[in-house]
Amino acid sequence: MRQPLDGVRVVDFGQFIAAPAAGAALAEMGADVIKVEPVGGESARQIGVYGQAMVDGYNGGKRSIAVDLRTPEGRQVAQRLVRDADIVLQNLRTGVMEAFGLGPADVRAVNPGVVYGSVSGFGRHGPSRDRPGFDIAAQAESGLMSITGEAGRDPQRVGVPVVDAAAGHVLAEAVLAAYIGRLRFGTGRDVEVSLLDVAIHLQATTWGEYFLTGQVPERKGNGQPTVAPAADVVPTADGAIVLSAYTPAHFAKLCALIGRPELADDPRFATNPDRVAHRDALLAELAPAFGELTSEKAIEVLVGNGIVAGAINTYDQVVEHPDVRASGTFTDVDGHPGRTVVRTPWRDGDGAATTGAAPAPRVGEHTRQIMTELGYPVAEIGDLARRGVVRMGEE
Repeated sequence: MRQPLDGVRVVDFGQFIAAPAAGAALAEMGADVIKVEPVGGESARQIGVYGQAMVDGYNGGKRSIAVDLRTPEGRQVAQRLVRDADIVLQNLRTGVMEAFGLGPADVRAVNPGVVYGSVSGFGRHGPSRDRPGFDIAAQAESGLMSITGEAGRDPQRVGVPVVDAAAGHVLAEAVLAAYIGRLRFGTGRDVEVSLLDVAIHLQATTWGEYFLTGQVPERKGNGQPTVAPAADVVPTADGAIVLSAYTPAHFAKLCALIGRPELADDPRFATNPDRVAHRDALLAELAPAFGELTSEKAIEVLVGNGIVAGAINTYDQVVEHPDVRASGTFTDVDGHPGRTVVRTPWRDGDGAATTGAAPAPRVGEHTRQIMTELGYPVAEIGDLARRGVVRMGEE
């Protein structure tokens, strides 16, 4: 079966996570994604294991061309690349692509139908437009860190670069919408995603509560601040679970399941506001029942009776989770047994993975191939390589 984006050419100037993640999603949908990187490799390749994990996780299935955009000849190579592109992606600092003659207006001048997708840190129109964009800054300035952590303790970041990763998905969504628009109406479009906007959007429900009540949210640790029990952590015999049972019916059922039906009529817990006000006491009442159960058994009992719950798994437990194994979320890279990556989280309707896990390219692995496609003579490719304008990659 042909992939949805077979025949679509994407030129990806991204580094680190946000733009490369969008390119990786498009590659898994069948697009020919060309990763343009410096002759020394993109920045993520320079920062050890963490950087290699970024490269592996967000560049599978792409082709790499390594070119020095600081040189006139290198810029000419890139300009020839974008001339026939359907989609261009980039997350370089504001003004860098324009300096290379590769900004949206430059590309559109030679390729009017292009969809040009950009990621910035704080948007390209406000006073912070020239600031570099980093996940942690977006977490901090969007309010996300202010509500993450325990009451009375320091703010905490989310434990993964969630804003960068989410921005990649938002960018992929935006460029696909623009590409469909081009197919329907014949015009290209520039689309822009900022880390700050994405970080705020991830908190849409909490922002909605703020605008409805005027109350500034505060850190409260686990548990939803206005309902209980909701997203509360309860220890088990071999770990912990998180559960939610805050509607009257679900709370009464929870109390019955643990053999404490009288708790539903306890004045401390009779209504949701009561349970929120006495959350610590409520959790203390629930703890003994779950302390006698394993997490697996607790989940079996709760979920089997319509109560929302989940085991708090460590990474090694997630790998063995039967649903995760069934989904193929973790898979070995083709040709590299034991080198595992996380797949883009969408599947065809039959549940099968959309593609195999293609490896991330080596730096400049496809330079010769791509330049040949662009019409460069063999002698000229060799000359540019000898002068360091392009890099062929390891043979």
